[in-house]
Amino acid sequence: QVQLVESGGGLVQAGGSLRLSCAASGFTFSSYTMGWFRQAPGKERESVGRITASSIVPYYADSVKGRFTISRDNAKNTIYLQMNSLKPEDTAVYYCNTAPAVIYSWGQGTQVTVSS
Repeated sequence: QVQLVESGGGLVQAGGSLRLSCAASGFTFSSYTMGWFRQAPGKERESVGRITASSIVPYYADSVKGRFTISRDNAKNTIYLQMNSLKPEDTAVYYCNTAPAVIYSWGQGTQVTVSS
């Protein structure tokens, strides 16, 4: 059974930082490009960025370039999202999944709230 468990969200002031984690199980994690996605209230889910199986990061959304960094640890079946210089518009529920094609059911996500 595939599981994607996101954690690390919280409430932070603008300009602050958070590090999100996504623990994956039930599939061959090390073979897949993985991505981070987010969904803000009233908006569609959007891609934040993705990282290949060999840890090449081919894509970041323009809105997060230079502020967010994706990494992964295949030994731990985990990907990370380091978020710096957070802005109120980064407020959303953050999810991970395979990318760019989403294969598995979404996890519960982790809420990130950035106050101004």
